Amino acid sequence: MNQNSETQNKQNQNQKRSITFAMTGASGSIYGLNLLTHLTRFYHQVHVLLSDAARIVLATEVDLKVPESPKKIKQILTEYCQCEEGVIEVYAKENWYSPVASGSAAPKQMVICPASMGSVSAIATGASNNLLERAADVVLKEKGQLVIVPREMPFSSIHLRNLLSLSEDGATVMPACPGYYTDPKTLDDLADFVSSRILNHLGIDNQLIEKWGYKKP
Repeated sequence: MNQNSETQNKQNQNQKRSITFAMTGASGSIYGLNLLTHLTRFYHQVHVLLSDAARIVLATEVDLKVPESPKKIKQILTEYCQCEEGVIEVYAKENWYSPVASGSAAPKQMVICPASMGSVSAIATGASNNLLERAADVVLKEKGQLVIVPREMPFSSIHLRNLLSLSEDGATVMPACPGYYTDPKTLDDLADFVSSRILNHLGIDNQLIEKWGYKKP
């Protein structure tokens, strides 16, 4: 297979790739926005879910005012990520007709970044009180890939038990704990590290950070 064919195959794969991305009310919205920006580069469609608390945290931490309207959120995030129109789709928390609510239509991959302990608890117990929790439940029951990026300190025994439960059910727990061997200079460098590790687990090869062992001391 020549190089042009390989490139075309990769482009075709990207055109068919979709993922569900959620942000909850945990601190660390910079991680979520950084990851979302990169996801729009590697996926042809990103289904976005925001909790009410996530909108408050976004306004508090990065001064990003996000309204309740899914249409307006889509516009704001599309501009923020500088991606093509239609890559990001946003759904209201009670839009049970959205693709992510059903195993027959939902993407097989989902990332919650950052993940609050309240959301972790609800997902671990199968509560499905809103679309975000239902979407995670769908991915688990369909044996897909659910990545949880918790942001809390310290963890209580309740938090740890809930995270263990999700891990035992097939979820990948990836706390936002950036490495420092890449000699980060900015907050974006730290966020890139976390995003790179998440993308790796999603099967997305990337060059966001210099991998361990490739940099000479």
